[in-house]
Amino acid sequence: MPTVLHSLGRAAFRHRARFLAAWLLVIALAGGGFAVFGSHLDSEATIPGSQAQEGIDVLEKALPSATGVTAQIVFVAPKGSTVNDPAQHAAIEQAVRSAAKAPQVQSVADPFQAKTVSADHRTALAQVLYPIKRDALHDTSVAALEDIAAEARSSGLRVEVGGTIYSTAGVPVGVAEVLGVVVAVVVLVLTFGSLLAAGLTLLTAVVGLALGLVGLMLASNVATVSSTAPSLALMIGLAVGIDYALFLLSRHRTQLAAGMDPEESTARATATAGSAVVFAGLTVITALAGLSVVGIPFLTVMGLAAAAAVLTAVAVTITLLPALLGFTKERLRPKPGSRADRRERVAAAGLRNGGERWARLITRRPLATMLIVVLGLVVVAIPATQLTLAMPDNGTAAPDSTQRKAYDQISEAFGPGNNGRLIVLVQSRNGDPQQSAAQIATGLHLPGVISVGRPQLGTDGRTATLTVTPKNGPRDAKTEELVRDIRTVTPRLGAKADAKVLVTGSTAAAIDVSDRLSASLLPFAAIVVGLALVLLLLVFRSIVIPVKAAVGFLLSVAASFGAVVAVFQWGWLADLLGVPTTGPVFSFMPIVLLAVLFGLAMDYEIFLVSRMREDFVRSGRSHQAVYAGSRYTARIVTAAALIMFSVFASFMTTEDLTLKPIALGLAVGILVDAFLIRMTLVPAVLALIGKHAWWLPRWLDQRIPDPDLEGTRPSRPKEDPAPTTHAGEPTRR
Repeated sequence: MPTVLHSLGRAAFRHRARFLAAWLLVIALAGGGFAVFGSHLDSEATIPGSQAQEGIDVLEKALPSATGVTAQIVFVAPKGSTVNDPAQHAAIEQAVRSAAKAPQVQSVADPFQAKTVSADHRTALAQVLYPIKRDALHDTSVAALEDIAAEARSSGLRVEVGGTIYSTAGVPVGVAEVLGVVVAVVVLVLTFGSLLAAGLTLLTAVVGLALGLVGLMLASNVATVSSTAPSLALMIGLAVGIDYALFLLSRHRTQLAAGMDPEESTARATATAGSAVVFAGLTVITALAGLSVVGIPFLTVMGLAAAAAVLTAVAVTITLLPALLGFTKERLRPKPGSRADRRERVAAAGLRNGGERWARLITRRPLATMLIVVLGLVVVAIPATQLTLAMPDNGTAAPDSTQRKAYDQISEAFGPGNNGRLIVLVQSRNGDPQQSAAQIATGLHLPGVISVGRPQLGTDGRTATLTVTPKNGPRDAKTEELVRDIRTVTPRLGAKADAKVLVTGSTAAAIDVSDRLSASLLPFAAIVVGLALVLLLLVFRSIVIPVKAAVGFLLSVAASFGAVVAVFQWGWLADLLGVPTTGPVFSFMPIVLLAVLFGLAMDYEIFLVSRMREDFVRSGRSHQAVYAGSRYTARIVTAAALIMFSVFASFMTTEDLTLKPIALGLAVGILVDAFLIRMTLVPAVLALIGKHAWWLPRWLDQRIPDPDLEGTRPSRPKEDPAPTTHAGEPTRR
């Protein structure tokens, strides 16, 4: 790989105009395609193989209205009056008539005829049916319904709109996300001491991100792309794009400071740091693509979309960035006497800098360092043992949004279960679905059930549905238990009524998603950790390093889970972090966090330990290799971690509670993994074990391929020589 990348870097430098023109052509084609075709994101989540999905598939044919988009218009009378007062009644009736004529609406259930009026007669609920999927609903149709609600407010009523017409995820980039980029620019300028170097890093990252997102939007026209996919791709693509460019450009600047020719420096940086970028990128891509093993389409798409963004970032880093370096030539060489020049010369001369001083400090008592880090992270991870999962709904929307207000008003006036009704599907085998449904309904009055509605017949002559209203809300653990209880009794009830019975609907589907994800978490973690062991075994030719890396990764993940539970379930710092609602964490957060943190943790592991291995192969001195690796990479890893943290933390300001916990988990995970695991625990472990950390059985060494990440093609490293001195102090073994 280094040989190929060396040639690629040199070719990009020499033929920079052609490489740049090729990338500009790709950008033009992608932009033109998006302008012509646009995008078609899908907000529907399916769960193949689940009982809820089986029921939804039947309903789409037998009773399409049961699977269409619905809206709820909630009318609340002012204090001292009721919805039955003539003025309030007339205003509600007028709103209902207007809603029935609104775009794409099939029907509206009058609350007075449907008897959806609260016991105190202060709240009325009108159900609006759209006979289409959420993706076919026009924004103008939602706006029209909101305008009708606004007009009804002029009569003194409090009116809010809720229902499934509102998507629970997918928000545009705002000022806060841009702030994350600004922080990244500041870190880059401080790291390089050069506006040009910082600008090149950001430029290549933005180009890769833009291409990845536009490509994702174009793909949505020919494949199903979930509405949550762009948000994750944006967050991951921006972070890794900046980091990959940072790693390659920093290597280039170090070589320039040592007097290397710009062309050779570009080629060598592409061969060395570029190899690490490619390998690190592949680990992230593999981990994200591995989300497909869960078997949930929308999660698969999220993973593949983010993986595509990472792939684009890698391609831009090893082709476009070297071409741009060809245009800069000598201008990136640190000026003699400048702060950047002095810093690079200190590292090149083997003199101690902050990174090496930190490594020496923590390796004086490596065992104590290990115990402090591990015990501290175990304490932080304790809340993770209380992790509970659920899917998002309007109850997790921003408190000032109309859908959240409608959700809260329905819960208050009619009970929280009215926001999460269950659909019991009855398929009669004897040809009389109404009789079968009525018979089954008598057995559904279980503890936790408020009411069971009348059978609604399908169009196929053998299907009927029953609406079951639970006592608790859709994300409540008791509702989950109720669904399981109903599914326990329905086989017996179905056998007596000679019918097939399925519990379905959005609430049951959300529970099935949570169950599927919970069951997949441990197997997926095993796959990810196993992948880490294999990849790092190949790269570092060591038994200890892969095991140490996997353990460190699990500690990072556990700590990030603990932080998410403490904030989003327990409410710690919730007000400070802008978390309006506490409760179960969204079901796909743990597995997405696991995949992303694995990839990013392997990035730091590869960039840090590869420099240590490079020095160990050359010198054979284990402790000096730890110090040298820290001396060269600590500043860059610190900058990379701060950039990623700022990008992820900026997404904490979004109102999308689907994205917030992921952003917090990633931000905490990055800080923990970079500073406590890779820059503290890793040097301590390697110092404690010494040269044995690089040991690999001869028989295994001969049987596995060597990717030669740093282009060294080493022979077997020498034994550590007798202790020597460095800067006047004894070298520790």
